[in-house]
Amino acid sequence: MALTTPSGAPATRPGVRSARSLVRTVPRRGPRRLDRAGPLAYAILAAVTAASVFPLYWSFVVASHDDNSVLAGTTPPLVPGGHLIENIQRVFELSAFWQALGNSLIVASTTAVSNVLLASLAGFAFAKLRFPGRNALLVCVVVTVMVPTQLGIIPLYMLVTDMGLYGKLSALIVPALVSAVGVFWMRQAVEENIPDELIEAARMDGAGLLRTYWYVVVPGVRTTATVLGMFTFMFAWNDYFWPLIALPPENGTVQIALNQLAAGYYTDYTLMLAGVVVSVLPVLVVFTVLARRIVSGVMAGAVKG
Repeated sequence: MALTTPSGAPATRPGVRSARSLVRTVPRRGPRRLDRAGPLAYAILAAVTAASVFPLYWSFVVASHDDNSVLAGTTPPLVPGGHLIENIQRVFELSAFWQALGNSLIVASTTAVSNVLLASLAGFAFAKLRFPGRNALLVCVVVTVMVPTQLGIIPLYMLVTDMGLYGKLSALIVPALVSAVGVFWMRQAVEENIPDELIEAARMDGAGLLRTYWYVVVPGVRTTATVLGMFTFMFAWNDYFWPLIALPPENGTVQIALNQLAAGYYTDYTLMLAGVVVSVLPVLVVFTVLARRIVSGVMAGAVKG
């Protein structure tokens, strides 16, 4: 039963009245915005961006000057010059750079596609299929990641020579068709992003393993597969050690061609860095094409659930 005063107005308890007065005296603050970074965060981001971009910018600046202007001054140039096109033409005239670009593009693209396909298949098998020896095979895959690459160079060279692949692009492609890191990475992606209920529902609908993989697994791990493909492309494009062993200099990759530009008694830095600028462009194109998909996938995962 509600309490009333003699005049008929509803009565309030002393504790309630003091609480309401306290609420009135406390100043109200608006909701705290978490989507706006402060000046310090912008300053740190600007510094990190400048430190990351400056080596590429300086390579472009040196490649746009002639060798005399680069070596004449006591301080390196910081403003672009007008000899970039001339130096790039010299790169293609003095070396088989077109062939090197084509070789690197073939090797990097093939290994990127094969790693995405084979690693996602193996990851699906390790994550969702039950077969004898699954855990033991997964342990073997993880252990191979810990073995340094240099320890397998001599056996790999002997194997490639016995197979008749030495001097061919297949000597670079076949050993890199799939990587242990990619298999483990895709296994974790399938385990986290694909519920067992989806796999069971696909089986109940009559879908086979390959159909389940293509229509259920691939859409769920598309972002992770894209990142794996990008990293594989960059690693194959920048690889120098194994192509130097497996390919002759006249049929090398971009990194071998850059090494030839830097070889000799006298190093022409403008020529060498002009080759570096040209060699970086395909990697930048690949990152630009895939960056939006990667960022969108990461943001979708950040707000999931």
